[in-house]
Amino acid sequence: MASKAATSATFSFFFLLALAVGSNAGEIAIYWGQNGNEGTLADTCASGNYDFVNLAFLCTFGNGQTPQLNLAGHCDPSVNGCTGLSSDIKSCQAKGVKVILSIGGGAGSYYLASAEDARQVATYLWNNYLGGQSSSRPLGDAVLDGVDFDIEGGTNQYWDVLAKYLSAYSNRGKKVYLTAAPQCPYPDAWVGGALQTGLFDYVWVQFYNNPPCQYSAGSGFIPATDLTSQVLPAIKDSDKYGGVMLWSKYYDDETGYSKSIKSDV
Repeated sequence: MASKAATSATFSFFFLLALAVGSNAGEIAIYWGQNGNEGTLADTCASGNYDFVNLAFLCTFGNGQTPQLNLAGHCDPSVNGCTGLSSDIKSCQAKGVKVILSIGGGAGSYYLASAEDARQVATYLWNNYLGGQSSSRPLGDAVLDGVDFDIEGGTNQYWDVLAKYLSAYSNRGKKVYLTAAPQCPYPDAWVGGALQTGLFDYVWVQFYNNPPCQYSAGSGFIPATDLTSQVLPAIKDSDKYGGVMLWSKYYDDETGYSKSIKSDV
């Protein structure tokens, strides 16, 4: 399956520049969930600026651990406080925005101990966030569109197995999209093996904090005018270009970045 890469731009300290693999039609992906001041999920999708929203993060899972969702100041899943997001998710999807659960992140505890562990994590994700059934779905009855692998720790083992199990659930009706946010040096130290399965639909490559391949020294931040006048014209003709990924909705609100680049993406 062809994957689509998204060019990701980073804001402030964590601004991301990523390159997406796939079609020449550019789309914008955003991460939402790590700042309580970034507005609601429903408003995020209603802005019309995004085609994908990655919910960040399921930060604890695998190796027998109780999975833990962390959406910062938005809600507390430990007291079923995030089930109200179900209506927001459905409103996003009604507008054509794909809502993806991002697993991993820069802080947390996640680790796949074996192929069987990967299968169990896939089963958990299916039953609690995707098309399966569970009495304790953290986000209510909304069915997410897929899973994003933002793996930045643990080991590089069994992520390919997890991808295969998750992809197989597409045979049960609704497509399960797989996305990933690897670092730009290839192969990525964490999910390089998983990407070689060819199962990922979208790949948001993180160019920030990667001096060998980021746009400039320092943070890797690309001003919107530079992105639209220099970077995008140079890469949009690639058959691997799919758009732009941004971290995060909060910083996008602060800068107006997505709005300023949308017509050029």
